[in-house]
Amino acid sequence: QVQLVESGGGLVQPGGSLSLSCTASGSGVRTNDMAWFRQAPGKQREYVARIRNEGNTYYRYYAAFVKGRFSISKDPGHDMIYLQMNSLQPDDTAVYYCNLWDTEYWGQGTQVTVSS
Repeated sequence: QVQLVESGGGLVQPGGSLSLSCTASGSGVRTNDMAWFRQAPGKQREYVARIRNEGNTYYRYYAAFVKGRFSISKDPGHDMIYLQMNSLQPDDTAVYYCNLWDTEYWGQGTQVTVSS
């Protein structure tokens, strides 16, 4: 059984930063790729970032719209995945979800609202 729990969302002004966390437990969370997705009101869920580890080497992949503003990281010792988001804009407003890559395991989501 896999459980994913996100936290760290909130309200931030345009240009601000937020750091999201995902606590993961269960089979595969230390070896599978992990990812962040988001879903804005009235839109489909979209991919944001993904992290893969091969031993002690990490590979990070991002959606084009991230444009160097977000950074995904992983703390395997604590089964945590993070998403550091900088230079946030109103278009980044969405519910952000943690995902065990290529599975149907999702967290409950955390709301990020970017507004002045």
